[in-house]
Formats: sequence, structure tokens, C-alpha cells
Amino acid sequence: MKSRYTLFAAISVCGIIIDQITKIAIDRSMQLFDSIPIIESFFHLTYVRNKGAAFSFLSHASWRLPFFITVSIVAALVILIAFRKLRDDQKLAHSALALIFSGAIGNLIDRIRLGEVIDFLDVHWYRHHWPAFNVADSLICVGVFLLAIDMVLEEKRLNLKTAFVSTKDTKDTKK
Repeated sequence: MKSRYTLFAAISVCGIIIDQITKIAIDRSMQLFDSIPIIESFFHLTYVRNKGAAFSFLSHASWRLPFFITVSIVAALVILIAFRKLRDDQKLAHSALALIFSGAIGNLIDRIRLGEVIDFLDVHWYRHHWPAFNVADSLICVGVFLLAIDMVLEEKRLNLKTAFVSTKDTKDTKK
């Protein structure tokens, strides 16, 4: 049981540190809206700031900052509660929730510190740009993907367990 908390803490701390270091590096080394091509017509480092959520959602709302801070804190608490309810053998879910948690905390730090989030990963196909994002956003997305995989695997585990129990019950009643 202790090891799952250690794993959660290690992943969370590493994720938060990497997220914050990359944002500080971008902020110190680039001017706002500067763009550095890494893979031409596909991937650039582009320094932007996002006052809203995904796709600048609610970026112009006057109440956005307290709203996003509250939502981030509530999300972090829900993640911690969900983590506590997992079984010790659900290692993929432990890791997934740690990634989501670290991403939420990483962006929460930006909102508290700056009132907005630093984004810099700019994926695009020539002129067709996906909205810029950051390491925290990536951690959240990877965590959600892994959590979805764990849910599918958990469903299969439960189906196998149910099939095994029903087969055993059928054999017991034939005796």
C-alpha cells in the first residue's frame, strides 16, 4: 500500500517540476509570441499565454480566474479521493491519476502565480494550428488516455472473474 503512495508522489512531483521548469525556461528565454521552428511546418516552440482553459475557453470572462482556481482545486481533491479508492493492484490507474493530478497542479500554479497559463508547444500542419499547449496539458491527456485503457482492462478483468465464478458455480451444482 505504501508503494502506491510513493509512486503517486514521485510521478506527481516529477511532472510538476518538469512542467514548471519548461514554462520558466520559455518565459526567460523567449518574448511573448516568439516562435522557434523545431520541425518546419509541423512543430514549433511558440510562447503564448492562455487566460482561459482548453482552446481559450472563458478567456474573456471576468470571473474566470477564481473559477479556474476553484475547479483545479476541486479536481485535485477528487483525484486524490479516487486514488485512495483504487486497489493496490491497479498500478496503471495509480500512474494515470498521478499524471492528471500533476498536470492540474502545474496549471494551477500558473494561474495563481501569473493569472494565466504559459503555453508553448505548437503542433500544426502548415497553417492549420492546434491550440498551443504545455507539459501540464500533455500530462493530463496522457493520464486520461491511460485511465481509459485501465478502465477497459478492468472491465475485462471483471468479466473474466465473473466468468470464472459462474463456471465454478455451474460445476459445483452438477456435483
